[in-house]
Amino acid sequence: MKLWKGRFQKEADPKTNDFNSSISFDSRMYQEDIEGSMAHAAMLGETGIIEKNECEKIIAGLREILSDIGSGKLQIDADAEDIHTFIEAELTERIGDAGKRLHTARSRNDQVALDLRMTLKKECAEIKGQIKAFIKVLASKAIDYSEAVMPGYTHMQRAQPITFGHHLLAYAEMLLRDVERLDDSLKRIDILPLGSGALAGTTYPIDRELSAKLLGFSRVSMNSLDGVSDRDFCIEAAFNISLVMMHLSRFCEEIILWCSWEFKFIELDDAFSTGSSIMPQKKNPDIAELIRGKTGRVYGDLIALLAMMKSLPLAYNKDMQEDKEAVFDAIDTLKLCLTPLIPMVETMKVLTENMRSAAAKGFINATDCADYLVAEKNIPFRDAYKITGELVALCIEKDTTLENLPLDEYKKVCADFDERIYGFISLDRCVRERNSLGGPAPENVRREAKRILEGLDEQG
Repeated sequence: MKLWKGRFQKEADPKTNDFNSSISFDSRMYQEDIEGSMAHAAMLGETGIIEKNECEKIIAGLREILSDIGSGKLQIDADAEDIHTFIEAELTERIGDAGKRLHTARSRNDQVALDLRMTLKKECAEIKGQIKAFIKVLASKAIDYSEAVMPGYTHMQRAQPITFGHHLLAYAEMLLRDVERLDDSLKRIDILPLGSGALAGTTYPIDRELSAKLLGFSRVSMNSLDGVSDRDFCIEAAFNISLVMMHLSRFCEEIILWCSWEFKFIELDDAFSTGSSIMPQKKNPDIAELIRGKTGRVYGDLIALLAMMKSLPLAYNKDMQEDKEAVFDAIDTLKLCLTPLIPMVETMKVLTENMRSAAAKGFINATDCADYLVAEKNIPFRDAYKITGELVALCIEKDTTLENLPLDEYKKVCADFDERIYGFISLDRCVRERNSLGGPAPENVRREAKRILEGLDEQG
């Protein structure tokens, strides 16, 4: 059944119907569509726009349809134009003419905007739950490895000593910001567009505040044109998801590096790795690689939404049907990626001795050597920097490390050195003394990880 059939004398070409149809992707919103229609019917009954007995028949019929779809008793017709048409047609077939009154004071334009907002409210809540679960894994592992020394990098060169726990908490911080962004964007999703009509509201005495209350929206849209044509909330959701994917991709890039024989900082559980069809020695981090690859796909969804909206005049245009496939794909891809990533990280084996060995070979305690000259010998930092650079060059020449360089070699470069230098440049001390707020000292890491875990528990 075509809701717009009366104006037309000819049936649409079957290929036109296929091209125009959105049932293949908007059918996932059947629950939101039915719940929105039930609230709309209740409002129509309360305001006297339709008879109370008809309102009750509509709601009972919709509730039955919702149950039947959920149980599998009723299959959604793949030939229907969209989910809204299918449900209205099914309702009318079940309860007769009363079903035809449901669409009073409503357009598919404000109906689909409502369904989409309700869907994104639910999906964003599920995504937040997954992200929080991942943060908990990172924070718990950070406590476990709060004293596991590893090299920190800049320019992919070993730079200064940190701990593995500190490194993990950097990603926890990124993901906490992602949760904040999702929470903030929910304020802009949580706006009821129902009552905007096609674009100019309605002449019926509707009660939009009642509709909002019935559906759990905090406020109503204040401009009917904007109510049906706004897709900022979709773009914002896709942007937030893109940022999450970026953070996951960065982490997965490190997982891939750490798994390599060149690093060998971690080993993934067999359950989250794959092998090669020809090379029996291989153990590949395919999950991490796929997440890295799927990040580009989500970026594409965001760009598709931005490009779709960039030239649209007010109000609704059919271009906007493209919003759902893009934002749903972004949502589904993120959820798909988080599902194996969380247990993969939870079960990975951390090779702390390899991390420490890498830290010992990279002169990452050179800054601490310079700090020793500044703090203990009152040498200006720039002079201390130059002296330490000469020592590093000497160690490279002699194929040794600062820890193993004899004291007499130190004194040849600068006579102020004494035995205490070895205590200053020990890796454990280097990490322990970096106890400024936000630094990698083990106590800092444990305190911050516990704060994160307690905060997540309080949020529920």
